[in-house]
Amino acid sequence: MDTVRNKSRFALLGFEKQDRLATTIFAHYRLSSSGYVFSASLPPYLASAAITAIDVLEGHPDLITNLKANIATLHKGLSDLQGLEIVSHPESPIVFLRLKRSTGSTKGDLQLLEDIADHLLKEHSVFVATSKRSTVDKCKLPAGIRLFISAAHTESDLGKACESLKRATALVLAGQ
Repeated sequence: MDTVRNKSRFALLGFEKQDRLATTIFAHYRLSSSGYVFSASLPPYLASAAITAIDVLEGHPDLITNLKANIATLHKGLSDLQGLEIVSHPESPIVFLRLKRSTGSTKGDLQLLEDIADHLLKEHSVFVATSKRSTVDKCKLPAGIRLFISAAHTESDLGKACESLKRATALVLAGQ
């Protein structure tokens, strides 16, 4: 870096008075690029977070067991859900639901799903996320509802979520 700095500052600036400016610019580049020295390098704070996550999982293997059990419980509870179907992988902690029968337009589908999500939050205190669309997205995600499962959820949490989702879906889709 110093060799490049010494050659570049005189090639680009050429004046001794500008030497301080060149030194400041190169110091800024040196400090700002520390996490990006290699094109595929991981920034240090992300590497530290990943190491900590691995340490937690190694110290508490029951977290993975609980998470898998919670995923299975939610899938079982939503297996007879009317109007929506699970389209995500059975072992994924993110459960993706979509309409069994589309309204014929993406906008209409999103509105129905947002109505279900709003009803769940207002009436049942259950938070779910609907898929959002952007005009800059290259990959158009299907309209759907996402549920995020944690190892910390209890069976009663998951049961409440399943029952609330069934009630909200039936109510909103009946008014369609």
